[in-house]
Amino acid sequence: MSNLKLIKVTSSEEGAEHVYQIIEEELKNGQLHVIGLATGSTMVPVYRKWTASNLDFENVITFNLDEYVGISAKSPNSYAYFMQEHLFNEKKFKKTHTIDGLAEDLDKECADFEALLEKYPLDLQLLGVGENGHIAFNEPGTSFDSRTHVAKLTESTLGVNSQYFANDEKIPETALTMGINSITRAKKIVLLAFGEKKRVAITKLLEGNMTTEWPITALLGHNDVTIITDLDIRK
Repeated sequence: MSNLKLIKVTSSEEGAEHVYQIIEEELKNGQLHVIGLATGSTMVPVYRKWTASNLDFENVITFNLDEYVGISAKSPNSYAYFMQEHLFNEKKFKKTHTIDGLAEDLDKECADFEALLEKYPLDLQLLGVGENGHIAFNEPGTSFDSRTHVAKLTESTLGVNSQYFANDEKIPETALTMGINSITRAKKIVLLAFGEKKRVAITKLLEGNMTTEWPITALLGHNDVTIITDLDIRK
């Protein structure tokens, strides 16, 4: 597991500082042209740090990991809206790519998004992880060869994520998501995991056994993964 670099922190804010240092270094060295972005509460301190800084992203292209099906980008519950509120309104990028959850042809939307990922290979992918080990919306059982696709969300994911839904909007049971292969093609991966609810998933990763029942373990096949966590877990 020499491919996994583990950084132990005491808080999500300290974790955000480590992500900042990685991003700053990659930009300074001219190695960050395309970045994959994640959403959710774990990423809020990360983007807060970026927007308060003088980091220059004007030559950087972004891709978002996922989006709910059937929700407008103008809805506060959409990930496109999250990105506008927490990053894009404050920082200018060369181009930002989000997946359209309202696309008439969802399979075509996924294929078009995947084609863009192939045209602009990811230099770095930011990731969170679900309690059941999902990365993006790749739920347990998803093939490690999967590319951008329509995913059915598990009861576990629906239960956890529904607490973030505002305006009484019902959480969709499906989403569009980068596949595991889409994610692991990135040159570098930085995964953040905070809190006891993420312990089992991180433990499964560090045990070193690749299994589709724990999608996070796909990262064991990658050669440059940094894990930033407040959990005290020994490799």
